[in-house]
Parts: sequence; C-alpha cells; structure tokens
Amino acid sequence: MAPRLRYYGKKRGDRRTGSHTLGSAADALFYAIFLLIGCGGLAALIVFLVVPEWRVNNEFVECTCTVTDRQIAEKEGDDGKLYRAEIEIEYEVGGVTHVKRTYDSATAWDRPGSYAGDREAAQQILDQFVVGEERVCWYDPADSNKVVLVRGNRWWIWIIFIIPVSFIVIGGGGLIYRLLHWGKSAEYRAAMAQRGADRNGFSRNGRPDRTFPNIPAGADITNSPGTTLAYRLPISASPGWKLFGILLVCLFWNGIVSVFVVIAVSGHLEGKPEWFLDVFLIPFVAVGIGLIFLFLRQFLVTTGIGPTMVEISDHPLAPGGQYRLFVSQTGRLQVNSLVASLVCQEEATYRQGTDTRTETREVCREEVFRREAFDIQRGFPFEADIELTVPHGAMHSFKAEHNEIQWNLIVEGDIAGWPDYSRCFPVIIRPNDGRNEP
Repeated sequence: MAPRLRYYGKKRGDRRTGSHTLGSAADALFYAIFLLIGCGGLAALIVFLVVPEWRVNNEFVECTCTVTDRQIAEKEGDDGKLYRAEIEIEYEVGGVTHVKRTYDSATAWDRPGSYAGDREAAQQILDQFVVGEERVCWYDPADSNKVVLVRGNRWWIWIIFIIPVSFIVIGGGGLIYRLLHWGKSAEYRAAMAQRGADRNGFSRNGRPDRTFPNIPAGADITNSPGTTLAYRLPISASPGWKLFGILLVCLFWNGIVSVFVVIAVSGHLEGKPEWFLDVFLIPFVAVGIGLIFLFLRQFLVTTGIGPTMVEISDHPLAPGGQYRLFVSQTGRLQVNSLVASLVCQEEATYRQGTDTRTETREVCREEVFRREAFDIQRGFPFEADIELTVPHGAMHSFKAEHNEIQWNLIVEGDIAGWPDYSRCFPVIIRPNDGRNEP
C-alpha cells in the first residue's frame, strides 16, 4: 500500500512532486508559529510595559517624600556599559517608613528598558533633584514598596507594538489562506477551473453553443447546486472577509497615527507643544476615526444581519429570457424595505499621462423585487420566489484587458435600527442567439 504522506520529491518535467498535504501542514505550522510569536509578544508588551505604566498614571497614590541620596547605576550591556538614574527617597505609608531607589515606572519594576547608553542623560535627571528636599511621589496601594517620582507615557512603547502586530497580521493571514486552500494544489485548482469552464460552455439543454471570446465562462457560478433551484449564486465579497480587511487597514493606519499622537500629547504634557505637528495630524486622525466608524458599521452588518442567499433556475442568462429566483434573508430584523435588482456596470481602464485609472459606472438597473415593512424572526428566514426577465436589448457580459461589462443581482436592505446593506451576486449574460426574441 502506498503511504499517505510522501516525504521525498521527484522530478516530473519541470515540476517536483511530493506530499502536498505535508507541504500544506508545514506552511500552516510556519504561519501558526508567526501568529503565536506575535500574540505572545503583544501580550508581553501589554503585561510588562502598558499595564504598569497605566497603573502608575491611574492607580498610584500621591504622597510626600524626602530625597536622601542620588546616583547613577551602571551595568554591562552587549555593546558596553548602560546607565540609569536612581534617586533614593524616604516616605511614609500607614505609619511605616520606606527607603527606596527609584525614578520612573521602568526603574520601579527594574525593567531592562530603564538602562540606556547615555550617561549624560542620566546625569541630567540627577541634576533635577537635591538631597534633603521634599518632593511629591506616587506609590502602589497594593505594594507600598513600588514608588515613582515621575509619571507619564513613554511614546516609544507604541512604536514597539508594530513588531508583534506585524507578526500577527502575517501569521494570521497566512494561516487563514492556507486553511482555506488545504488539500487543493495549484494543478488541482487549475484543472477544476478548466473542467468547469469546459462543462459550462454556455450549453443549454445538452447542446453546446459555440464559444464566445472575452465572455466569462461563469464556472464559479454553476459549481454550487441550490436547495430550491438549480444553482446557488456566490456572493462577490463575503461580509466576513470584508470585515477582516477593514480591521487590518484600521489597525495598521491607527497604529501608525497613534505613535505620532502620543508624541504630540507628550509634548503638551511637558509644556513643549509642537503646533505644526498638531495641525499636520488632524487629517490623519480624521481618517483614522472614519476607519473606526467604517469597521463598526461593517461589524454591525456582519454580526447583526444574517446571511443572504440567492438561487437561480438556470445559468448563463440570455437577453429576453425568463428565469426563477429564490431569495432568502435570515436574522432577527425589522425590515423597512428589501429590494432585488438586476444591475449592469461598465468598467474601463485607461492611461492618463503616467497614471493608470479605472472608472466604473452603472448603465442599467432593473428592479425585479420589492417588499416593504415586514419582520424577520430568528429561525424563520424570509423567502421569496421571484420571476426574473432579462431585458431583450441587454448587452452580454464581456471582459477584456481594458474593458468589462459586469451583470449582478444586488439585494439591498433598509433595516430599522441597523445600517443599510447591499450584497452583490454576479451573473453572466451570454450573447443573444435569437432563441428568446419576442
């Protein structure tokens, strides 16, 4: 019996064969390690840097202390000596006197980041304190031995977050892609697409039509049988993937902008505002807020509005042809209106100087169904059986390098208390062969 996994490869022409399952597992493991490293790094940054600093700024209790000594602590680093300022203070909490060497939150928790290679910077900190003077300090109410002399936010912490977030994006995206394509080699996908195109071929009633150049085959539309009608139409963009894409863009954009926002806020807190930076950041912050609202809107549409399903009795469509549509909408919704339309869009790509531009415009819209003012109960989807007539003069679907004619069935919902939504289901209209002429 041949083994399920082949651990070796052999040449077949210009290709090397072997265990595709093992290769997919190795890829998935690689991306999973990236994802785990990113999640672990993100958790470590939050636990060891963000949480202590937040507690210092929000939970530590103010009290009075006396400076009793000051010094520059040294330790050996990989590139030479490292230094940090340590201020010895004496303070009293609950009748108990404490003597501690401290400065900021990094020093209080003795973090490696509290040391730096700049001795002069450490000396400048020492020069701000005089032995014997009284100062304000803040101590941890849960552990009075934790005390700091300065509070604030260190902006460089947020720059470090770019590293684990990058690992999470690369690892998570790669793992999702690999799991979605598990067990499907490039040759297999290409063969299935070709077989679907050959089987589709705009055949009707078992008699293949002649082939038409630059007309999409529509194999992806007819490869999923329906439960009520012949074919279940695929949605052009899954709401889940759209939500994931918007989330990545939102995190990437706001992660970068937040670094500069922290720098600007720190300048104001230190009494050294950078007004040019403030004005410069306004449009970028506005875009970031817009992305957050866009994500929240898509989150509500994805999680609050159930899936939309469209089935059709035959495919491809013909000008003047009559077909049955089955539309199903799930969820728990109070619907103001639900509309299904057959829409034609024209897309043109052209060069203007050194730029390549793409323009899309809607050239035709035929409303095929409308229902207003009704409720959908959870577990009882709304279902509609619709008669669809394709216009006699409809232009057939077309796809070339610089031009494209796209036909879609678009379901649009106006939901009370929720954002409106629109879901698109591509269809193919073949050239008129005279069978459906009036």
